[in-house]
Amino acid sequence: MTLSLRNGLIVSVQAPEGSPMRHPDVIAAMADASLRNGALGVRLESPEHVAAVRERCPKALIIGLWKRSWPDSSVYITPRWHEVKAIWGAGADVVALDATDRFRPQAEELESLVKRAKDELGAPLMADVDSVENGLRAASLGCDWVGTTLFGYTESTRGARPPGLHLLKPLRAQLPAETILICEGGIASPQTARNAIGEGADAVVVGTAITGVDLQVASYHQHITRQTV
Repeated sequence: MTLSLRNGLIVSVQAPEGSPMRHPDVIAAMADASLRNGALGVRLESPEHVAAVRERCPKALIIGLWKRSWPDSSVYITPRWHEVKAIWGAGADVVALDATDRFRPQAEELESLVKRAKDELGAPLMADVDSVENGLRAASLGCDWVGTTLFGYTESTRGARPPGLHLLKPLRAQLPAETILICEGGIASPQTARNAIGEGADAVVVGTAITGVDLQVASYHQHITRQTV
């Protein structure tokens, strides 16, 4: 594992569809500000945003993904070869993809997708998973990073609330030593981030709590304007 990743912060710089924050120049500025203030890398959504940040921050560590929805599958994080190739081509250093055991769009198989990304692109891959079992499987297929990103967001974990801190110790104990373990999802405070490192994560990804302007403002507004009974 690259030593610079230890105890590291990766900032997820994303914005929802329809938000004025979603403009590539805004995303690139937020990514630049994050990197200047101690983030070791950024996690970005869409080839357009990856390319914009790569142009503004040529030396940045970029984890890229592309969210695409399909009627025949609930997998939406870089679901197919088309998305993997586009994110890599835009300038990502690592390609993040859903590595759960769910049915993928157009019946693509995770195993063949990982193999093709390695053989044809030589791309490092981050497996976004929801369980210890899926994390270990992803690593065995060739994924270089494993993240707890989807804990609480899949059908089998929907009743659970992230972050999946309890997944970290068993994953660290069973993953190959060279596999980078990331805690992502639901990290809403510096203390929680510190706790994740203490449980075995090499680095943490924080998104909404830092760059989620739309969701953060909406939450404050709702709490302030809520009528008390």
